[in-house]
Amino acid sequence: MKEKKYGKTFKAIKSEVGKVVVGYDDIVDDFLICLITGGHLLLEGVPGIAKTTLIKEFTKVIGLDYKRIQFTQDMLPADITGHYFYNSKTNEFEIRKGPVFTHILMADEINRAPPKTQSALIEAMQEKQVTIEGNTLPLINPFFVIATRNPIETEGVYPLPEAQLDRFMIKSDMSYLPSDKELELLHLKNRGENGTVRRLDRNFIEELYGIHNSVFVSNEILKYIRDLVIETRLTHEFSLGASPRAAEQLLYASKAFALTHERKYVIPDDVKKVSRKVLPHRMILTVDAELENVGKIDVLEDILEDKVEAPKGKFRASDS
Repeated sequence: MKEKKYGKTFKAIKSEVGKVVVGYDDIVDDFLICLITGGHLLLEGVPGIAKTTLIKEFTKVIGLDYKRIQFTQDMLPADITGHYFYNSKTNEFEIRKGPVFTHILMADEINRAPPKTQSALIEAMQEKQVTIEGNTLPLINPFFVIATRNPIETEGVYPLPEAQLDRFMIKSDMSYLPSDKELELLHLKNRGENGTVRRLDRNFIEELYGIHNSVFVSNEILKYIRDLVIETRLTHEFSLGASPRAAEQLLYASKAFALTHERKYVIPDDVKKVSRKVLPHRMILTVDAELENVGKIDVLEDILEDKVEAPKGKFRASDS
């Protein structure tokens, strides 16, 4: 399957999702990047903006197994991973697998659960396995987590551990629709249309997993990614810069983004585009920067536009 054929698949997915949820093609692109690379996504947005609906419709279209966990303050790690129980009929202990055993796991309002429960996902997200009472079990492949977070809630919520934030490849901010798209949504609802999606061929979808490995990346692009990540560690506005894992995931996301735009090679604009979603949530501002109301995106934009020069030239494999 060539990149143009993949491109048709990506367009079909966005077209089907768009029948129900209007105006969020860029978020669907983020979902696709995670699907291709095996990464995880943190989706942040205010209530009522259709975060859950968008995730549900995306999973319907691609046809992979999907489970949802509504995170609460009294949730235990076993509610995610599962547990052993005694079967009186067989006189043996048997495992009851938790919802983590699926292709796509939606962790709804993940910041409502205490850190101990949130951290139960870390092994699953990083190692694609879980340990239940000393026994390690592999997860289904592909597996990725889409977690949602409400940015305006301040009571009854917990900050996500930095170690867990670093496991999310992408953090997407789902904002309000542009006025024309919101009007389009109202027209849709006024006609009483809720929209129905067509499920694509599952075998076709499973072929997408790992195809980013075929994308060519020149040495100049690799150096550019390295320089961007190192600069986040040197700038005085950050007390914690991007990790080596961030560099790795920036590379993978750039390759997947190139594929969604029907290219088999990465260009600097691909790196710039995805860095705005791959890097900021992994970094911590200094106290002085916070007091001056400096945002992470502001600092990153300064790095992208002024501090680290993008390479110039041709980046196809035949030109390297």
